[in-house]
Amino acid sequence: MREFSEEYLTRTREGMWDDSLEALSPLRLESRERILDVGCGTGELSRVLAAASTAEVVGCDADAELLERARESVPVVAGDATRLPFSDDSFDLVICQALLINLPDPTAAVAAFARVSSDLVAAVEPDNGAVRIDSSVDGEARLESRARRAYLEGVETDVTLGAAASEAFDEAGLEVIASRRYDHTRTIEPPYDDHALRVAKRKATGAGLADDRATMLESDLTDEEYDDLRSAWREMGRNVVGQMQAGDYRREEVVPFYVTVGR
Repeated sequence: MREFSEEYLTRTREGMWDDSLEALSPLRLESRERILDVGCGTGELSRVLAAASTAEVVGCDADAELLERARESVPVVAGDATRLPFSDDSFDLVICQALLINLPDPTAAVAAFARVSSDLVAAVEPDNGAVRIDSSVDGEARLESRARRAYLEGVETDVTLGAAASEAFDEAGLEVIASRRYDHTRTIEPPYDDHALRVAKRKATGAGLADDRATMLESDLTDEEYDDLRSAWREMGRNVVGQMQAGDYRREEVVPFYVTVGR
């Protein structure tokens, strides 16, 4: 399974449900008694579930360091998503967020969820292949699309799972009762926070692409094509920094998520 830092998980998940709890309405959170958040990471979804219900919410993750952060909000248990350390029917809702896309066998995880759930199983999964970028810098959206395509082709798991999560539910023997799309929008605009400034500097140096080089070269991208892409990427990054210095840079990123619910 792919591993992620606390900073990355907090940044990508924070605020996701601020205006979109309606997407979770099929879960009937108000009627739940015990909820398990599998792959809870630093606990962003766990906190949302606890605030939106009177249920006991338990977080579960294989990463002990991430669990220390989640423990600040909910009880946590260390465990593997495909071998959950709970007895059958221990919860009436088992849910995950952006977990199945990082597993080599999503169906095995869904089957494990079903074993410990007496009622509903839910997955909130993105389609990373359908991310949309709108930027004030010419060429940023095109270059990001090109880099993302190479990266996704090089990753071993299906990080575009999204709406197809229902297939894993079917294969695990669950009845899919709902599937809803939710677009999570992240914006960068003045005043720019420290994270936005760090990202811009990394674009200008090409550091981000350097980190992903090995994965991208697992696609059909050649070394020469990668070098050309990184050169264009650095130029784009310098333009981003320039627009930030003038206070003109704006960027909107839309990531489609799908909430799949089964019984």
